[in-house]
Amino acid sequence: MANKTTWVLVECIHQFVTTYCVECPADFPEYALDTVVSGGAKEFSQRFIGENILSYQENSLDQAIAQCDIDNEYYKQATIEQKVQAFFTKEIEIE
Repeated sequence: MANKTTWVLVECIHQFVTTYCVECPADFPEYALDTVVSGGAKEFSQRFIGENILSYQENSLDQAIAQCDIDNEYYKQATIEQKVQAFFTKEIEIE
């Protein structure tokens, strides 16, 4: 008898530290903050600091496919098998 399995959607957030080096008037170094927030600064460096799990939810395959169609609308016309191959991690693929 085969072991029963389920599909679990796990939501995570990846965190990075991004550094910018912005030239500003000496009297107003806080201008650098506006430059960064407005998207006008070049990235100086970036460092990955981790992945944190926000939530998880058990789903049937049908529910997971429905969510896949929402999250990956460009792939909505694909078959279920194609969606599973592209986006789902099967138990046998886990090392």
